[in-house]
Amino acid sequence: MSARLNSAQPYVIGLFRIVAGLLFAVHGAASLFGVLGGAMGTDGGTVPAGHWPGWYAAVIQLVAGAFVLLGLGTRGAALIASGSMAFAYFDVHQQHALWPIQNGGEPAVLFCWAFFLLVFTGSGAFGLDRLVSRRTAAAPEPAAEQRPVAA
Repeated sequence: MSARLNSAQPYVIGLFRIVAGLLFAVHGAASLFGVLGGAMGTDGGTVPAGHWPGWYAAVIQLVAGAFVLLGLGTRGAALIASGSMAFAYFDVHQQHALWPIQNGGEPAVLFCWAFFLLVFTGSGAFGLDRLVSRRTAAAPEPAAEQRPVAA
């Protein structure tokens, strides 16, 4: 049974990456553009442009989420996304209470660890990272120019 589950691992990681990236990007889009109910606490509005840290967090969510969703630069985008969620938890949520269940920080903690996992697993199946790496690996290296040796 383990062999069968192991053979499905790249596909499950790929699906996990797609879902996590989509959900993260949607948070950013809601905060920046007011779609899908808008930013939390704004009654359908947006985060003011340049407002620290909300606007910057929303930009990271949208861009890093899109990159993770597409599987393009997954490890780098996931590292930035994970760090931003760690910052969100410790800067915003933990001042209200210690535990995520008490301070409303469960989504930040889950996103942080989900993206941290993707830093180490990579994009899995269905990612554009795989297409880019295949093209680079398949491209022949130019042969070194050979010159006759003068004696």
